[in-house]
Amino acid sequence: MDVVTEKLTLITQNFPAPIRELGVSLIDEKCYVQLIEKLDFSDIECVKLALSKGLGIGIVVGGSIVKVPQIALILRTQDSAGLSLPSYILETLSYLITLFYSYRNSFPFSTFGENLFLSVQDIAVSLFILLYGDSPNPSRRTGDIGLLTGFFVASISALYSMSLENLAYLQLATLPLSLFSKIPQITANHKAKSTGQLSAFAVLSQIVGCVARLYTTSTEVGDPVVQAGFGLALLLNLVLGIQMMLYWGNMPPAVQKKKAVAAESQKVYPAEVEPIDETLSQEYFLSNGRQRRSRPMQRVDHAEGSGSSRKWERKVD
Repeated sequence: MDVVTEKLTLITQNFPAPIRELGVSLIDEKCYVQLIEKLDFSDIECVKLALSKGLGIGIVVGGSIVKVPQIALILRTQDSAGLSLPSYILETLSYLITLFYSYRNSFPFSTFGENLFLSVQDIAVSLFILLYGDSPNPSRRTGDIGLLTGFFVASISALYSMSLENLAYLQLATLPLSLFSKIPQITANHKAKSTGQLSAFAVLSQIVGCVARLYTTSTEVGDPVVQAGFGLALLLNLVLGIQMMLYWGNMPPAVQKKKAVAAESQKVYPAEVEPIDETLSQEYFLSNGRQRRSRPMQRVDHAEGSGSSRKWERKVD
């Protein structure tokens, strides 16, 4: 052991008790002593566990903000064009099932914690899709939001009170749920040749998160059902990522229509001119088309009968 390592171990061996307890709770006593206090990285299993824990914590932290750009995009534009409501509802159910299944099995929070934050964010996106949707009837929109909120509350209550055995069956159902949650969005993107208001950051983050989750679950959990769910989610998110690249910059038809209507309403058309009566055109021109020039008053003789009279009058050109 060189001098630098000896000095570092003197520091790591004297960490405050709260830091040591946190480290032990994450990677157990044996690996904490090996990796932190001795700074010995020759134990491959401890290194893999530490890497898995680090990735897991990173995913949980990232999961708490991964859908925030999507929510901000909807609120900024007040438009949910291109977002599939069935996709988000099914995805939320998948997250909730995995959340309660993992919690009831006492899995480490670092292996499933992001499902809590993703569920909350997906519920918010689902409600915003209804709020800023194309429905012209405000009362119906409000009713739909109330129904969807009640559905989510009922789902959470049912999962919380469900037995562990039934949760295990539902965890198997997350595989088709993951599949069907992405298919409506993928289909909508393909038909519109656009990804609409879908956030590129959210899609990329989910791809990275699924890759990391495959590693952490294989290292710490070893549940093949959970791993299969993340594998399928990775495949479908990759399809969405490819669509983001193919349709980048394309506007959905609904947005194109709105812009076309707005542009049409701003056009200025010349006013219709009524035809001028030809019999009045000369009189109109004489009275309005040119200015009349006045001359000084002149005396003009008019012959009337046998006599004559003189009148003063003003000649007009």
